[in-house]
Amino acid sequence: MEGPELDLGAVRAFVAIAEDRFFSDAAVRLGISQQAVSKRIAKLESDLGLTLFYRTRGGADLTQDGAAFLTHARALVGLADQAVELARRRHRALRVDVLDTRVASIELVRSFHRARGAADIDVVTSNGLRSARESLGKGHVDAVFARAEGALPDTLEVVPAYLEPLSLLVGRTHPLAGRRRFETADLAGMTVWMPGNEEGSEWAGFYAEMAAAFGFRVDTSGPDFGWEHFVETVALGERVSFAGERTRIPRHPGTTQIPLVNPSPAYPCSLIVHRRNRRAILRAFVGHVREGFRTIAPDRHWLPARDREVFRRPG
Repeated sequence: MEGPELDLGAVRAFVAIAEDRFFSDAAVRLGISQQAVSKRIAKLESDLGLTLFYRTRGGADLTQDGAAFLTHARALVGLADQAVELARRRHRALRVDVLDTRVASIELVRSFHRARGAADIDVVTSNGLRSARESLGKGHVDAVFARAEGALPDTLEVVPAYLEPLSLLVGRTHPLAGRRRFETADLAGMTVWMPGNEEGSEWAGFYAEMAAAFGFRVDTSGPDFGWEHFVETVALGERVSFAGERTRIPRHPGTTQIPLVNPSPAYPCSLIVHRRNRRAILRAFVGHVREGFRTIAPDRHWLPARDREVFRRPG
């Protein structure tokens, strides 16, 4: 049969009384009431089926069973304290998930690293929001940059990070290449090539809503062979696409970016963290992101309605 599952708080109270001899002194040491100490000892004696103390005018003395238990109790408390101390002192880099090392979120990571000097940071990449719930819950990463789409668990905290204005990416031989800017409403009837828009991703959802709002079609046909192939294909002049103004896409002499205006569509990115993760360096990173955040200009930016509500809030 399984033995009793000991309450560490009760064991700690037992050790304190054994060393101080008075329930009142043990209560002061533990920072709890004398009544709470008495309840803990009563529960411990009940769980063990033993009497651990007998009362005398000089305080509480150990019974023979209590004296036999004391050595093991001290060992339990010592191991628990050591485990807590090791966990607190364990050095681990801040793990930040970015969708891609070319996107704008990497600049926030870099600026935080510069501001903190010796901050130890690991950058990982994944598939955005689809893996964020699990990776944050299991502690695989400390923070995820993603568009916070749909209902998220209450355990996750969403911090608006930045808005990235979009440009039209075209080849220099394309008829639009000479434009200094492009009215977003003029996208109506056009086809925009976006082979990286994976079905079910938060970014594909954003562009689907944008397409519905401005009347253009999104072509997700492949192949998607990465950034270089993407830019080279646009440079041929037959296809147009979108590019974030802060995304470091590969430079190509055959392409140009034309800002979209009136309104300017902006991709919304948030920092998502787990509320139980109270690491000091993570909280400092959250503060860094909040400090750099700027809200939308309602008369200038376009965002889907759900994102607009989030990004109206102060950072």
